[in-house]
Amino acid sequence: QVQVAESGGGLVRIGGSLRLTCVASGRTYNIYDMGWYRQAPGKQRELVATITHYGSTNYGDSVKGRFTISRDNAKNTVYLQMNSLNSEDTAVYYCNSAGDYPGENYWGQGTQVTVAS
Repeated sequence: QVQVAESGGGLVRIGGSLRLTCVASGRTYNIYDMGWYRQAPGKQRELVATITHYGSTNYGDSVKGRFTISRDNAKNTVYLQMNSLNSEDTAVYYCNSAGDYPGENYWGQGTQVTVAS
């Protein structure tokens, strides 16, 4: 049983920066692969970035060079540093965590990021 909670969303100006935080808590006995996904209004949920338990990262093409995912394994916490934000980055951002066995996944409630002038 893993609880996932995102925080750090809000309103930011175009060209600005924002850092999101995701904490995996509860009965977390291991370090898990985790990732960020986002869903804009009327759009499909898309991959933003993932990070394995050992630190290997992967990014969606639309955020490469602008976003950075990192983690603090001691805290079961993953961060998403978002720079050079534009209106296309407006979405609900969801954090996902793997669990203790294949196919076990947990999602956070999402945090709204709105980028506007």
